[in-house]
Amino acid sequence: QVQLVESGGGLVQPGGSLRLSCAASGSIFNIYAMGWYRQAPGKQRELVATITSGGSRNYADSVKGRFTISRDNAKNTVALQMKSLKPEDTAVYYCYADLLQVGFTTAGDYWGLGTQVTVSS
Repeated sequence: QVQLVESGGGLVQPGGSLRLSCAASGSIFNIYAMGWYRQAPGKQRELVATITSGGSRNYADSVKGRFTISRDNAKNTVALQMKSLKPEDTAVYYCYADLLQVGFTTAGDYWGLGTQVTVSS
């Protein structure tokens, strides 16, 4: 069994900052990629940022220069530092991991339950 647990969401004013964190736990053999997706009301879930075990990062164009993703491979954690937040960043943010469980032969996608980020004055 694998769990991804997010923390750090909340209400912030436009221009403010928030830091999201996610910890993966359970019978994990290896984590290939971790990242963050978000889903705003009435919209599809979209990629925010991902990072591989080697440190390669990928960002959505809408967050480049404002968000920074980081990862601690030893602790199976991923974080998202968000700055210069805008109202359009309001969404539920989901932690994601592409990982291989102990005893399995193929990797799979795992998701956290999500954390709400609201940017409003």
